[in-house]
Amino acid sequence: MTDLINHPPHYTSHPSGVECVTIAEHHNFNIGNAIKYLWRAGLKTENPVEDLEKARWYVEREIGRLCKGAAS
Repeated sequence: MTDLINHPPHYTSHPSGVECVTIAEHHNFNIGNAIKYLWRAGLKTENPVEDLEKARWYVEREIGRLCKGAAS
């Protein structure tokens, strides 16, 4: 039986056997979420572009955060 809460297939299907959360939790919120969206692109839905656009949104948000900190 598939465990959609603790081990969803779109986070555990990487050929390495590593779960997405294992990698994402070592990063800040924006980068971790970008990793999750990149990881599952094309696995959770049939439209990988949607996940890639969400990953880009988090990357751009992180860039903005870093640039704001550099300007201070």
